[in-house]
Amino acid sequence: MNNSNLSVDTLQRRTGTGGDERTTEGSSEAAAGTFSKASLLTSGAFFLIYLLLSARRHATNLSTGYDLGIFTQIVKSYSELTAPYSDLKGPAYNTLGDHFHPILALLAPVYRIFPSSYTLLVCQAALVAFSIAPLMKWAYRVKGRNFAYWIGISYGASWGIAELIDFDFHEVAFAVPLLSLSLCAAGQKNWRSAALWSIPLVLVKEDLGLTVAAIGVYVAWKGPRVTGLAVAAFGAGATALEMLVILPYFNPLGQFAYWPPEAAEDAGLLMEVTGAFWPPVKWLTLFLIVATTGFLALRSPLLLVALPTLAWRFTSENPFYWGTGFHYSAVLMPIAFAAAVHAVATGVPARRILPACVIGAVVTSVTLFTHPLHELVMPRTSSETAHVRAADELLERIPDGATVAASNRLAAQLVDRATVSEVCLFPRSFPPKEPAQWVIYDVTDNTDPDCATGRQLEAPSPSLAGYRVVETRDGIALLKRIDDQKSRNTGR
Repeated sequence: MNNSNLSVDTLQRRTGTGGDERTTEGSSEAAAGTFSKASLLTSGAFFLIYLLLSARRHATNLSTGYDLGIFTQIVKSYSELTAPYSDLKGPAYNTLGDHFHPILALLAPVYRIFPSSYTLLVCQAALVAFSIAPLMKWAYRVKGRNFAYWIGISYGASWGIAELIDFDFHEVAFAVPLLSLSLCAAGQKNWRSAALWSIPLVLVKEDLGLTVAAIGVYVAWKGPRVTGLAVAAFGAGATALEMLVILPYFNPLGQFAYWPPEAAEDAGLLMEVTGAFWPPVKWLTLFLIVATTGFLALRSPLLLVALPTLAWRFTSENPFYWGTGFHYSAVLMPIAFAAAVHAVATGVPARRILPACVIGAVVTSVTLFTHPLHELVMPRTSSETAHVRAADELLERIPDGATVAASNRLAAQLVDRATVSEVCLFPRSFPPKEPAQWVIYDVTDNTDPDCATGRQLEAPSPSLAGYRVVETRDGIALLKRIDDQKSRNTGR
């Protein structure tokens, strides 16, 4: 009757001081449910930011044929139930010979209803913004509301994500939420979910099979070994199949287009390994990846999942892969921030969390001015200039269904309604079989490579053999093929 344990237990249940497990669980579930709405609101806010930036860039002709135009042509092909062709890459070029991204077919039904390049930008903004929610919900369970908001805002505004949004559209927009879901599950030891969310990454891009393999290794290390090894084997096998069989099969040259060039015969292994850590821009990239998390990510083994991406980038001869520009670091952001949450969940001392958050906030604030999100308030993306109006008016003179050779920054404006190639072909592009009916060229477009055609059109009196000048305005030349004009006059 006077059992002290019974008395204490009874007292705790009556006073609500922690003994009633159901009450505690109920209140925590209610709080988590309330915060889920807050995380969705944060995601929604970033969705609007991402969409406003990318849509304004497209509206002011800052988007490009490489790559928004290419991906629009791919999704348009899928919506027409054909292979993913892109005339910007070459005539009837099957892009499964360039990169392996069949997951883009998921956008086809939406594009069929809304046939516009803006559709891709909306979908990308939604995919990336959604990836914020799993990280915030996990962070809330680990350390509460303030930490969760820091994770969500720092991740949403991170430089790697900003670069993806700025550079038009890319297939890795699908990888970002998949990685967020998979790594949040892995960090919470939901091994089955971690494995299942990682598997679709092999349909996003050929190198991401290695990231799947890295997730599998982590699962095998920390969780069920058989499951982890199976996922690792699947990921590595998928990359091998895609690079060695599928991509060469569809490629016009019968090879994987992105193999690095053979090293010089006198270059030893030591030189090759040393090259992976030089020049210093690679160290800057590594620094910014972890500094954005206040260096918390360094305290979690989840960060090792980033190694395959860093390895292929830093061993490449392409300098664009080494730095913080373009979309290449977008897949590293969910890895780094999941590692940061995991580090706090597994025992970072409380006294070190606040300083880390302050450091991360400072780094994010600085990179806002050095990376693209600040362009949201820049004049060139918030107002329409006379040059943009001139370009739009000249573009309207090109009829639907025409074949057009366009400048890089004008190509994406036409791909919804015309067959578009590049005036100055980029590397790995193949020339059209027949001259385009129309040519439109902007002499101010500094993204076009140097080419003979461009030099002719940049002259004070632009001219091009076989074409007549329809109009030139504000540095933009519109030309029409003479043969096509003669055919119309003779009724042929």
